[in-house]
Amino acid sequence: MMGRFVYAMNVSLDLRIEQVPGDNGAGEWLRIDEELHRELNARTREIALIVHGRVIYETMEEYWPRARDDASLPDFMREYAEIWTAKPKVLVSRTRLSADHNTRIIGGDDAIEQLAVLRAETDGSIGVGGAALATQLLRAGLLDELLLCTHPAILGFGRPLFDDYDMPIELDLLEQRSFERGVTLHRYTIQDTKEASSC
Repeated sequence: MMGRFVYAMNVSLDLRIEQVPGDNGAGEWLRIDEELHRELNARTREIALIVHGRVIYETMEEYWPRARDDASLPDFMREYAEIWTAKPKVLVSRTRLSADHNTRIIGGDDAIEQLAVLRAETDGSIGVGGAALATQLLRAGLLDELLLCTHPAILGFGRPLFDDYDMPIELDLLEQRSFERGVTLHRYTIQDTKEASSC
């Protein structure tokens, strides 16, 4: 059975993912509490593997492997650190030649074609991290789902969910859930990605 690329991201109500360039998921507008963190831990544990662009990978690489043994952190954060570090990962990068933590590298001009093969050979969901990578997969007709945690904030400016993408995207809602601090989780399937990529 073919895998499914799932772009998971925290977003504001106006579909921004960063207010300040490079805040990398650490903006004060985010409301990530224990309840939401444990839900995301469980979902990350269930996916087959994770594919990251270089910027988000290096952010994760810098923090999570060390967090596993940081006794000052709550257990649900150390749990995520264990999950992320052990999970099979693919880093999409033209510049990195090596990576640790169960990570292999895909690079070169045919990276998207290599990811298409990876999708065809994978049984299960493939988590996608990084707006630039997600946009490339969407353009190629390879992005299958969105998993959005929408936080109750309107940023008004900042980086959008997709980079430099201005075509309509038709979605079907697969799942929704609300959390105590006002965050809502929505999982959508993307319709007709091949058709969108040919426009």
